[in-house]
Amino acid sequence: MDKINDSYYTTASESIGDYREKGSKFLAYQYPVSTIADIERQLEAVRSLHPKARHFCYAYRLGIDGEPHRANDDGEPSGTAGKPIHGQLLSYKISDSIIVVVRYFGGTKLGASGLINAYRTAAKEALELTDKKEVILGEDFQLSFDYGEMGHVMNVIKSMDLDIKEKSFESAASVIIRLRKSEIKNSLLLLKAKLMQISTEQVDEKTTVPFCKIEQL
Repeated sequence: MDKINDSYYTTASESIGDYREKGSKFLAYQYPVSTIADIERQLEAVRSLHPKARHFCYAYRLGIDGEPHRANDDGEPSGTAGKPIHGQLLSYKISDSIIVVVRYFGGTKLGASGLINAYRTAAKEALELTDKKEVILGEDFQLSFDYGEMGHVMNVIKSMDLDIKEKSFESAASVIIRLRKSEIKNSLLLLKAKLMQISTEQVDEKTTVPFCKIEQL
């Protein structure tokens, strides 16, 4: 069975790269983003910071497969700006990120190769000034149980180092946990076994825990 791909890397924080060539200035603004709305908001923010700049070239990637993605030359010769910026996101294996490179023209044309190098270098510097952060994909499950079982259930969750997203203590107790996508099957089997204090060989996918209802959300 093929291993489930359930993680990718994004940037941990905003960063700014700066590259200068023959009087032209290239400022690379890198932002972590997760939606198209985030991208549009960051583009507008950069444009408002530099109302006199000539070009706002950018590239972004979203999600585990880097889709959707886009590379925009914003008036520069085709392939000289957006593509080299996008290439740096690919080289650093970064998604959920946008890099906007603002260019101030210095009076001397750089030529296609000069532009490619400038936009690539500015984007690279921005990425080197921030750390990578792993994004792990998972599924949420709700555990519902009587208050008398709370101590036992919470101890099991702690022993498995499971991520608790939410707790609710109203008429009955419940918690929402997140299981890593590639580990869901094995994690559920181990969870059931630990709750019932038996071995994993004694449980399967159809096994139910009498005192704890487990539902995928």
